[in-house]
Amino acid sequence: MKKIKYPDSEMMAMDLADVLAAELNGILNTKERVTLVVPGGTTPGPIFDILSGVRLEWSRVNILLTDERWVPEDDPRSNTRLVKEHLLVDRAAEATFIPLYAPTETPEEALPELSKAIGPLLPIDVLVLGMGLDMHTASLFPGADNLEAAMADDAPLLLPMRAKGAGEPRVTLTAPVLKGAMSTHVVYTGKAKNKALKKALKINDPLQAPISAFLKGATAHWTPHK
Repeated sequence: MKKIKYPDSEMMAMDLADVLAAELNGILNTKERVTLVVPGGTTPGPIFDILSGVRLEWSRVNILLTDERWVPEDDPRSNTRLVKEHLLVDRAAEATFIPLYAPTETPEEALPELSKAIGPLLPIDVLVLGMGLDMHTASLFPGADNLEAAMADDAPLLLPMRAKGAGEPRVTLTAPVLKGAMSTHVVYTGKAKNKALKKALKINDPLQAPISAFLKGATAHWTPHK
């Protein structure tokens, strides 16, 4: 794993947006369409704001989330809402967004249709992951009900996930899908999360520290300042 430390969040957002744009451009020179997978949460917002204005053949880019909370798109906690407000604007409005949410009572009801839409977009070309203080990534939480199944080599593309402290039910891309990414970036802010990443590397147990499963060959981008 390569690690890049930035003096502040603004510098990190600018640099990572440039890196992602360069990677996407490079891949578009070799294939017709690319798949970019991004996290929700607060950290990616400024990165999306910059990336959305980059000159790129966005009409050839598929965008999907690493995971989604099972809430309507107009809910403040919706990751889809974040992406639509910060990334699918400006030049990037031409990209194709594939949601991980459908208006059903439970994620289980929508899983077959959601999985059917995602399958043709794989493997992931460029992946951006976030990380929590508990060392979760996507909705792969330590102690979650379906974590072991989601981390298995034969896991399906998507699984519902419920975990203590996670709030509403979630749906998440599983470990084999995320591990299959051609390029992986992990982004986080604050010294506490940097300690969590070091702990994850030391533990190296995907069930205790799910992020540890995706660090080989990844680039971590972080700043001590939130």
